[in-house]
Amino acid sequence: MSDLIFSVKGESNSSAKFIAKTRQFQLTIDEPEGLGGTDEGANPVEYILAGLAGCLNVVGHIVAKELGFTIDKLKIEVVGNINPDRLFGASDNERAGFKKIDLKLIPETDAPIDILVKWLKIVQDRCPVKDNLMNITPIGISVEKQYVA
Repeated sequence: MSDLIFSVKGESNSSAKFIAKTRQFQLTIDEPEGLGGTDEGANPVEYILAGLAGCLNVVGHIVAKELGFTIDKLKIEVVGNINPDRLFGASDNERAGFKKIDLKLIPETDAPIDILVKWLKIVQDRCPVKDNLMNITPIGISVEKQYVA
């Protein structure tokens, strides 16, 4: 199968709010009021956590079908902690990103625990978002000046 291409484009609406567009969807990325935003949408790191949970949901159902069992419901809890000092320029002692992300998958199913353990191992291995968070992905960043007439 050839590569799938995903893209997002958008524009700053304020110093803390970004409106992104992907396919036919609009995503509002904003910060809570305590971080200078208007709290009109999830912030960027919350989108990362939601993206991880959403990816695990999709892969979890695919793998369950392959293993021959049904998931009636899948609850996913994701928590990540970040030290904001680097973000706000107070210190560069710690990384800017998540220090740790904890996940809990809670499937409602009649599959036995040994099958769920196998399922979880496969799901973790095949989730593209988890792969991107765990491994270095080259990111090319550039700037292009737009001239004001």
